[in-house]
Amino acid sequence: QVQLVESGPGLVKPSETLFLTCAVSGVSVTTTQYYWSWIRQSPGKGLEWMGAIGYQENTYFSPRFRGRTFLSREASTNHITLRLSSVTPEDTAVYYCVAGPGPYGPDSHWLDALQGRPRGPGTQVTVSA
Repeated sequence: QVQLVESGPGLVKPSETLFLTCAVSGVSVTTTQYYWSWIRQSPGKGLEWMGAIGYQENTYFSPRFRGRTFLSREASTNHITLRLSSVTPEDTAVYYCVAGPGPYGPDSHWLDALQGRPRGPGTQVTVSA
């Protein structure tokens, strides 16, 4: 059974780069079974799909985050990493990694496909000076 646990710094300053990791257990991050997605939920807002990385390390990004988001995976430690640059207070959210199918086109299709899929407990990120 796949399990995911996110971790991050908790607090970052505006304009800094946020690094989050997702520790995966129960399956290798190189499996062809899953695409590894990151989603987030900001206060008072719905879930947002940010991006995903596939088994061939191909990446997909929401237009909203393309250009300042980078995804990678590390097979030796079985981790997925998210890098989000130039953060602002609007990036304050709970960030989740999710194991699910893919790839899709529109963000809404990714979110629909990720419902009920294995997901970590989330990590709170606050962007504040």
